[in-house]
Amino acid sequence: MSNDFEKERTDLAAAFRWAARLNMHEAVANHFSLAVSEDGSKFLLNPIGMHFSQICASDLILVDSNDESTMSKPNAPDPTAWAIHGALHRKNPQARCILHVHPKYATILACLEDKTMKPIDQNTMRFYEKVSIDYEYSGMGLGKEAERLSTILGDNSVMLMGNHGVLTAAKTVAKAFDDLFYFERSCETLIGAYQTGKALKQVSHEIATKTAQQWQKYDASDMHFDALKRILDKEEADYKD
Repeated sequence: MSNDFEKERTDLAAAFRWAARLNMHEAVANHFSLAVSEDGSKFLLNPIGMHFSQICASDLILVDSNDESTMSKPNAPDPTAWAIHGALHRKNPQARCILHVHPKYATILACLEDKTMKPIDQNTMRFYEKVSIDYEYSGMGLGKEAERLSTILGDNSVMLMGNHGVLTAAKTVAKAFDDLFYFERSCETLIGAYQTGKALKQVSHEIATKTAQQWQKYDASDMHFDALKRILDKEEADYKD
């Protein structure tokens, strides 16, 4: 298999740079991956120890979730990235791109007893009944924990990882990043509303469902991501290197 994947690498590198710009990253932790084989077993992943703001297309490593020798190689990835993303790609081949971070507001929601996204504005309604929620955190994403997480996503594009963080999964980097952007914005709105101490004004199930369906038809993820790449082309063109 070719190790080029120029467009895939460029798009994923752009996602890393923008996650850093939006302060969704956490030190040199967190991981993004993109499947490059039909079954999802081979995927691009960020190397261990690199800050999101410095990642270039050529830095991304190609790994195979079926290769048991991966973690003994000189360029072995972070063990939690290998475990979580490997299991998710292996069991969810429809999840071509997986973005996993611990952004402020999504992580706050993940730490609440009630982790559901309430339909209180147009953005939060985008995710109405469309978020897979993990309530059974049992440690860092290694071994059995990674395998368990891989069974929760289902057909949704967002998984809120209880007491942990969030991940988005989609067919393209653009769609996964668009979901991540809007989910964190939605979490910020919801947490801000909770902080007022006032009762939430939720719309009806019917309105929330209709709006969520309208969001699916109104998919501007490619336009959004293309605009972000144009900004990088002017300000951080080395992401393509």
